[in-house]
Amino acid sequence: MAYDVIIIGAGPAGLFAALELATTEARVLLLEKGADLDARTSRLEGWGGAGAYSDGKLTLSPEVGGQLTDYLPHEQVVTLIREVDEKYRAFGAPDRVYGTDERAVAQIARRAFAAELKLLPTVIRHVGTEHLAEITRRIRQALGGRIQIKLNTPVRHIRVRDRRVVGVETVDGERYDSRFVIAAPGRSNAEWLMEQAARLGLARVHNPVDVGVRVEVPASVLEPLTTAVYEPKLIYYTREFDDKIRTFCFCPYGEVVTEQADEIITVNGHSYATRATENTNFALLISTQFTEPFNEPIRYGKYLASLANMLSGGVIVQRLGDLEAGRRSTPSRIARGLVNPTLPSAVPGDLSYILPYRYLSGIREMLHALDRLAPGVASRHTLLYGVEVKFYSSRLKLTPQLETEIEGLFAIGDGAGITRGLVQASASGLIAARAIIKRLQGGRHE
Repeated sequence: MAYDVIIIGAGPAGLFAALELATTEARVLLLEKGADLDARTSRLEGWGGAGAYSDGKLTLSPEVGGQLTDYLPHEQVVTLIREVDEKYRAFGAPDRVYGTDERAVAQIARRAFAAELKLLPTVIRHVGTEHLAEITRRIRQALGGRIQIKLNTPVRHIRVRDRRVVGVETVDGERYDSRFVIAAPGRSNAEWLMEQAARLGLARVHNPVDVGVRVEVPASVLEPLTTAVYEPKLIYYTREFDDKIRTFCFCPYGEVVTEQADEIITVNGHSYATRATENTNFALLISTQFTEPFNEPIRYGKYLASLANMLSGGVIVQRLGDLEAGRRSTPSRIARGLVNPTLPSAVPGDLSYILPYRYLSGIREMLHALDRLAPGVASRHTLLYGVEVKFYSSRLKLTPQLETEIEGLFAIGDGAGITRGLVQASASGLIAARAIIKRLQGGRHE
């Protein structure tokens, strides 16, 4: 069973690599650990990866959503993002974009500065959770017959001989040979990729771990911001510890949801294109870069999430007023609050039993800074769900073509620690695929 290219993972990175390779005569095998789109039971694994059931935000600014500018010139990344956006539109993404009204953005940036917040101007195209799943279905149809696809096929090992990739072995013991392998396991399987890296002796650099809460307020409180930019990317540095906190994944008129990875339940948010709630939710995440001797940031994030799971069976919700008063929220306190929770399964409790003081102190600081920008954010009725954790893989040492120290082995997407969103993950797939196509066609080795 010999191929020119094997792609591991059918998330945005793997799918865009497959789309590019499918334009050639290359023999391509795409292996996906999870099920097909309509048979999926996991939000994180299966056809389309975590992106298939994400909020569907296409961030069209190179400064947000990944580190591709660490590998390629800024203008080249801008061009790639434009190409990715065009492909998403060809598969059904809407025409409307947010963040292009320079005057409105400048006004928000000035008000943010007065509140000690930094606004990162971004252009965003919002697809919507239900429409993004349809786009991944259309990609599946476009790839049909052009490459071989095997679902429910987890890979055990990447096979290497004399520092050159030769193929993969599945958990069922099947071996597939190939000249090139593109590893795109996604964020949920980042640990698997790091295990492969350790086994193969690849150099790694640990990325920060992002830990925090998801905040839910009435949509009207944030409407002046979300109407102009949809997702305000705001950064704050705490006074007490000088920690960096950022807003992430705004979901206007959306709902709070849970995610499960390796039996750990965390919290996330979604906005749909065709239905709306009365609330807007977003994450507040604190980035922590650990130093030696500690080198397991993913394990640390999962430990904090497991505390919430242990105390509540899943996700904990607490009113900001209860947190600041030093008391737990109860069902009756939540019921008489002014914000109706959109995650009914969340259990009222006390986040101070889960998150370290340093994190909670910073979260409270930023909420009050946000309140100066959007009055009402720091209401005592504001809901905090915990915990939200973003597991970013350690970053491998890669070339500008995203090739590892093993010849012929490429690592792309969120699972490789180089992207943090749909657009840059998709762009990374184009980068690797084009480098491989050049070599298959006899181009010079770069």
